[in-house]
Amino acid sequence: MTPPRPYLVRALIDWIVDNDCTPFVAIASDMDGVTVPPGTAKDGRVVLNLSASATRNLEISNDHLTVDCRFGGKPFHVTAPMGAVVAVFARESGEGMSFEPSPAKQTPGADGTPPTKPPPKQGPKLTLVT
Repeated sequence: MTPPRPYLVRALIDWIVDNDCTPFVAIASDMDGVTVPPGTAKDGRVVLNLSASATRNLEISNDHLTVDCRFGGKPFHVTAPMGAVVAVFARESGEGMSFEPSPAKQTPGADGTPPTKPPPKQGPKLTLVT
């Protein structure tokens, strides 16, 4: 089965917005694959306002979160793997849910090295017979 985190994140944001509150998300900024402006993290976390008026191009896929937002008035494209999303909560009430950070999973090979992609499969071949 697929991990539940992306589904929970999307559902929590919808729930917060439906209750006329502001959705905030906390991201573990020290994880691989996280792109946030330098100097914006506190204690290894960056908190983002995900309200429609504060962001553009919000995408929450099963693998990652990406959004265009402003830091100190300057635009920045933020990316984070879904495992770096550590909390979703309402600014007004603090209600929401937190998660443990989880690095992207890679199944190592027998010798402990990351797996390599298998060669692409060859499609069917046609031969002209006369």
